[in-house]
Amino acid sequence: VQLVESGGGLVQPGESLRLSCAASGFTFSSYDMSWYRQAPGKERELVAALTSAGSSTKYADSVKGRFTISRDNAKNTVYLQMNSLKADDTAVYYCNVVVAVLSKLYKYWGQGTQVTVSS
Repeated sequence: VQLVESGGGLVQPGESLRLSCAASGFTFSSYDMSWYRQAPGKERELVAALTSAGSSTKYADSVKGRFTISRDNAKNTVYLQMNSLKADDTAVYYCNVVVAVLSKLYKYWGQGTQVTVSS
């Protein structure tokens, strides 16, 4: 399993970014996908999650109405559209999948992409 995030960067408050996570090594279309983030000195937290078919989503209260998670199963890619960014959104953002192998669950992470929101 490999997850490769991209799209992070330095933006000003109020601007937008779109993160991408390219997945390989598993049947992407069969698995729910998630984005997490971890700010300095804080625990990693769930930002958004999306079911395998893209029919259901879940968001952290802090990003509801500003962030949108989506996926393209033909491209094995999950996206996180982030609008109206705030300084509090500054963090390393990670793509995540939990894959079942022989009745055991394995959690996989990408390397992360840094998002910095600063004026």
